[in-house]
Amino acid sequence: MKTSMKKTMYQFCMRALVLGIFALLCQINFPCAADAGQSGSWAKISFRRVFQGSSPEFIELTVRDDSDAATYEIRQMDEDKSALPFEVSSTLRAKIFSLAAALHEFEGQDLDVHRKIANLGEKTFRWQQGNVSHETKFNYTLNAPASQLLQIFEGLARQQEHYALLERRMRYDRLGINDALLQFESDLNRGLLPEPQRLLPLLDQITSDGKFVDIARQRARTLGERLRRGK
Repeated sequence: MKTSMKKTMYQFCMRALVLGIFALLCQINFPCAADAGQSGSWAKISFRRVFQGSSPEFIELTVRDDSDAATYEIRQMDEDKSALPFEVSSTLRAKIFSLAAALHEFEGQDLDVHRKIANLGEKTFRWQQGNVSHETKFNYTLNAPASQLLQIFEGLARQQEHYALLERRMRYDRLGINDALLQFESDLNRGLLPEPQRLLPLLDQITSDGKFVDIARQRARTLGERLRRGK
């Protein structure tokens, strides 16, 4: 009789212990597979435009949420792939990721107007974090956050084109410097460049280098002073 009672009490205690452990486990939030793929990893947003017959035909820029380091690729379709580094400030990156958040990181977003308009090039926004990614493609959009994001990325691409053009002219075509500066000034006047101050090191080099013609040096000096004033 005593043995039977001891056995019953033992079974009761074991069941209580198992139920207690089960209840404790139910209170613990275990990450799902998708969350595990995102945990501890940085996010990045890419913009791509493919427009055959234009110049350039291919543009791709990638920006990370945790670093100023970014990459860009601007070329014709028959040229070799070559992603190059550049930098994007934390302020501009915050704006980019805020606009992407307004678009739900591009998940399930149909941004195209679906109207018969001219081909303006296929544009792609892509968001990626860990093994999770979303993207959306469009030709033309009226969506306000998407239009703002497009303006920023296209502006960054133009900015890098100006940087590359000035570098080439400084090395191989000193007489063409002034023309390159005029092109930069035109886009600056139109407010197309998100962070034109990134070109200040080149403008300062041109200003201080007597090998360049005076008109180019003076224009570079004026542009540099303007950028430092934030205008």
